[in-house]
Amino acid sequence: MRIALFATCIVDAMYPRTAQATVAILERLGHTVVFPAGQACCGQMHVNSGYFKEALPVVANHVRAFDTEDYDVAVAPSGSCVASVKHQHGMVAKRCGEDALAARAAVVGAKTYELSQLLVDVLGVTDAAAQLGSHFPHTVTYHPSCHGMRLLKLGDRQLDLLKTVGGIEVRELPEADQCCGFGGTFSMKNADVSTAMLEDKTANICGTGASLCSGGDASCLMHIGGGLSRQGSAVGTLHFAEILAATLENPAHIAGDVQLAGRK
Repeated sequence: MRIALFATCIVDAMYPRTAQATVAILERLGHTVVFPAGQACCGQMHVNSGYFKEALPVVANHVRAFDTEDYDVAVAPSGSCVASVKHQHGMVAKRCGEDALAARAAVVGAKTYELSQLLVDVLGVTDAAAQLGSHFPHTVTYHPSCHGMRLLKLGDRQLDLLKTVGGIEVRELPEADQCCGFGGTFSMKNADVSTAMLEDKTANICGTGASLCSGGDASCLMHIGGGLSRQGSAVGTLHFAEILAATLENPAHIAGDVQLAGRK
């Protein structure tokens, strides 16, 4: 299968190992990964803030980048960005009177998957250790991001894959379905509320005794990781793609103190 990688701007700029891990996983399964060169931001920050007119050229750029590339499906290691592509792009185009763009956006959206969706629903991956060689000998808890849960209806796909990684110990996160407080521009516009939500989330994470918190959105993990760091916690964060890509021969890259704390 020919798979187009939608890296997303935060992964591209701050967490490139997550994109590299996504490619490694797909190539390990025997697929060809291509990278549409014109891709940039999906525009969800504009849309979530109500700036539909300003979002239109961003949406148009994404559609142009992905409907001119030859591929079977597209994938992104981000529930929020995939939710934007699937649920916001067509709406923005229609609101701005661009019906032709809306139709093209619908085609691109239908072919775009979040990573765990693609692995489980399309590629039939249900056992990461057996099918991917995944090995990660650390204690991990898992935070499901809001867009993945509520818009994409991912359910336990990410968590179930993590539980099948060799050597891992997954510990249940209390109140896992509660927002971490990031919410994109919400964390800047409502900093005090966001901080209070984050404190609840980090307290629950630390209470599990896990050495790492994993999830499927780099933005949430950045927010959570920042809170943990400011609190002086040794608990780190790591995208689930990097855990799935880790093997005995090529372990995941983790900060030294966290790696020592988490090794069993």
